[in-house]
Amino acid sequence: MWQPTLLGTHVALRPLRPDDFETLYATASDPLIWAQHPESTRWQRDVFTRFFDGALASEGALLVSDAHTGHVIGSSRWYEWNPAAREVAIGYTFLARSHWGGSVNGELKQLMLQHAFQYAQRIWFHVGTENIRSQRALRKIGAHYSHTTLQDAARGGRDCAYFVIDTSAA
Repeated sequence: MWQPTLLGTHVALRPLRPDDFETLYATASDPLIWAQHPESTRWQRDVFTRFFDGALASEGALLVSDAHTGHVIGSSRWYEWNPAAREVAIGYTFLARSHWGGSVNGELKQLMLQHAFQYAQRIWFHVGTENIRSQRALRKIGAHYSHTTLQDAARGGRDCAYFVIDTSAA
């Protein structure tokens, strides 16, 4: 359910596999991708390895490729699926800087939202309070700020802004 293959005009998404590490790390090794991120050292191999292992373990991670060239440009995932409440989160998203500022992130999130709304009524996004770029991107896709949790234990003790989209807004 949480690892489909999805195809858009600009991006292709497929389940993340163990053999994707090197190509995904080649994209993630750019320190500027992580500059506003709470874990700003994720570009370092050992830190990224933990991130990648967590992505595989989540069973909700997707590899993002450029639909025209096939080049790996990032990843995203679903997590914290709550079937009783029909809620899931989308996050851990990163894209190569070559794909910032256009329609790629919006299309990526729309593909994931369309798929998720087959099962969920509410989609959450958790973003570091200092990550203004990601907060702006969430607002562009229609997410609304819900609340901030300071030193959020579920987010590694970091301050976290919660954004949400529900079926009434989809």
